[in-house]
Amino acid sequence: MNKRERLEATLSGEAVDRVAAALWRHWPGDDQRAEDLAAAHLAWQRAYDWDFIVAMPAQTFSLQDWGIEDRWRGDIDGTRAFVRRLITEPEDWTSLKVLNPTDGSLGRQLDCLRLLNQELGEEVPIVQVIYSPLAQAKFLAGDSNLIRHMRQNAGQIHHALQTITDTTVRFIQEARKLGIAGIYYDVHHANYSAMAESEYEVFGRPYDLQLLRAADELWFNILQITGGNPMFHLMADYPVSVVSWADRQSAPSLSEGIKRIKGAASGGIDRWALHDEDPTNMLSQAQDAIRQTDAKKLILTA
Repeated sequence: MNKRERLEATLSGEAVDRVAAALWRHWPGDDQRAEDLAAAHLAWQRAYDWDFIVAMPAQTFSLQDWGIEDRWRGDIDGTRAFVRRLITEPEDWTSLKVLNPTDGSLGRQLDCLRLLNQELGEEVPIVQVIYSPLAQAKFLAGDSNLIRHMRQNAGQIHHALQTITDTTVRFIQEARKLGIAGIYYDVHHANYSAMAESEYEVFGRPYDLQLLRAADELWFNILQITGGNPMFHLMADYPVSVVSWADRQSAPSLSEGIKRIKGAASGGIDRWALHDEDPTNMLSQAQDAIRQTDAKKLILTA
């Protein structure tokens, strides 16, 4: 099987020659230049021959053109620190304008995708990271400001979330022209540790669905539910092929979670345990994930 055949068989629950697998990471420093970021992804792919690439820019890539200031300060997972956030007061949300996705840092990521596609063609499926509008709003304001403004100034928040959504939809439309297989849609608040379900239904779900509709013609869309205690049933109808969550850090287990989703499950490896550089532990986790799922509808990831 080639990579796409293996992934498509996985999505449909058919037998595969081996379980599909991929790992990805941030590339601090390299993620500020399209050519360097593409080269880092290509070197990573050539070294390990993953079944797909997750194109991983800085987590701030969709925000820099709105004016946030950020810097990498040695964080172990490669994410950048916020030197200056854009939003402090409720009225600041109305300052956001829809961005042109071909300019600035968004355009830089499109350039990276273009370089990856030129090098890989259809050989390796490419999936572009997209942060949910609520996650982007958190980056712009900080979580405490976001939650406070949500509860006290809903009108301004909805204005901003729609602006973020419109900008991100335009970016996805441009990325689709560059041959991506799907998006890796990362939601940060669809868990009971972050907010109430009733709040996510108002401030999260409507904007999630707008973005996912923009990607609905792609064949390999992944939903990443970041954080513990995910709201699985609230996203059961999301139009995605794969659902990913931190199954080694919080419930449900892979065996339970896969019963509650329509598509394939992505996970099985504790991403923080990777830093321990213990191959025996990684092998044990991989074998356990395969046992839990009987090697069906499983993509082994961290």
